[in-house]
Amino acid sequence: MAIDAASEQEGTYNILQNAVGEILIIIRFRAGGPENPRIVYDGGDSALLYRSRESSVLLDAINPQARMPLKSVSEVLMVELDGNEVAREYKVPVRIIKKLDN
Repeated sequence: MAIDAASEQEGTYNILQNAVGEILIIIRFRAGGPENPRIVYDGGDSALLYRSRESSVLLDAINPQARMPLKSVSEVLMVELDGNEVAREYKVPVRIIKKLDN
């Protein structure tokens, strides 16, 4: 299946977990809203956020301490920051796959 989305690497992002295990991922703001977003993750050091058909974001170098928590949730809360302001937030399902690179 061909992916039409233009993928870009996220330079700086944060993955946070609260006391009940919910995950929050903070990235920089991007033009165009998310349409049927999802995260594809294999438990390794990279995850791919599909924001829409035109936009995807590679979350690279995931901290080893964040990998198991991210792999164990069915959805995350994405927050897009424009400077220091929250520009957008939305829930994204996490789809676990066997291997992301290949």
